[in-house]
Amino acid sequence: MSVEITRLSNGLTIATETMPTLESAALGVWVKAGARDEAEGEHGIAHLLEHMAFKGTSRRSARQIAEEIEDVGGELNASTSVETTAYYARVMKDDVPLAVDILTDILLDSRFDEEELAREQHVILQEIGAAEDTPDDIVFDHFQSAAYADQILGRPILGTRESVSGFTPEQIRAYLKRHYSPDQMVVSAAGAVSHDDVVRRVEAAFGSSVSSAEGTHRREPAVYTGGDFREERDLADAQMVLGFPGRPYYQRDFYAAQVLSIILGGGMSSRLFQEIRETRGLCYAISAFHWSFSDTGIFGVHAATGEEEMAELAPVIVSELVRATEGITEKEVNRARAQMRSSLLMSQESPASRAGQIARQLMFKGAVLENAELLERLAAIDAPRLTDLAARTFLGTTPTLAAIGPVSRLPDIGEIARGVAVSSASAPVRKLVSI
Repeated sequence: MSVEITRLSNGLTIATETMPTLESAALGVWVKAGARDEAEGEHGIAHLLEHMAFKGTSRRSARQIAEEIEDVGGELNASTSVETTAYYARVMKDDVPLAVDILTDILLDSRFDEEELAREQHVILQEIGAAEDTPDDIVFDHFQSAAYADQILGRPILGTRESVSGFTPEQIRAYLKRHYSPDQMVVSAAGAVSHDDVVRRVEAAFGSSVSSAEGTHRREPAVYTGGDFREERDLADAQMVLGFPGRPYYQRDFYAAQVLSIILGGGMSSRLFQEIRETRGLCYAISAFHWSFSDTGIFGVHAATGEEEMAELAPVIVSELVRATEGITEKEVNRARAQMRSSLLMSQESPASRAGQIARQLMFKGAVLENAELLERLAAIDAPRLTDLAARTFLGTTPTLAAIGPVSRLPDIGEIARGVAVSSASAPVRKLVSI
């Protein structure tokens, strides 16, 4: 398998990977614009636009869009993230032309009818309510808001009840015009597809679209601030997320940070799971993660536990993070590399996962990385480099804490910060290594 890439004269990128043994295909349009690209008065409009794209065009009603794709057994969906929005379909190989036609239709000719908009605004208000009623979901929104205080990057993707309720069709069209230009889009397909056929069909739809200065958006640089959010609720358990500054997509440290997150909290064999859940019984769920954006990142630990355990839980997590700066075994590195390798290769057996992977790499790295290069980067990550990265991530940095539930016994953020603080005199001299 190999990726074929064509760039149209208007800047639109089309990438495909043919999987000869498959009878189905996944394809979609990824836009390099998401919640982070909203102006001050547009909080939630990126997500609302994603919903409204399915609510009717000049050629199809909302019902016809749904029926046409499902008449052939296909699936159509979309998602909004902090920095991207994706519209994608999964169909049998003979129905690729239909999928291309529907996807281009909803992106180029959506009507944004006022009645449909009112209904969809009501739906999103319900979605906001559901998120607020789900502590293990909403705690991550509060976590990001605390990490990037008073910044667009820290705002929840869904928006607020007030902002979502006030949007008009004209505002949606203005956002679309500003961000959905061909040079900000990648059409990606994987599975039973022909590159030349996809290019021909997409070019017929998008070829006359013109990229302009309006489509080139300069984001406000993100500044990790750290912070503390806690909300006392009468719940059976407490949700807590503790984090530190991470690495952006473009840094080679990105891959090392992923490996470090696996070692610390990537499965049942991880340090946090074994020490905190299995040995001490301080929580029923714990994991580590690393989120990357175009210019920043967050390394975090999520835990769910009872009220009685809250006082002890955070200090033990901090202790395990600090312990990673003192030493990591080659056995742990090998296990984490094996997990990343299998995850990478298994995901490529799914055309939907592969199409998304290709699109994201093109948007954030400018090229699709070959497996050999990715595996070579993994092989170069060893224990000394990971302990060095752990020290730069945890020691002397500003933590971020978000917690919801019976959290009155949770230590003060200052106490947590002191747990990872090191003075210049006592801190070991470490060589900075890019991984």
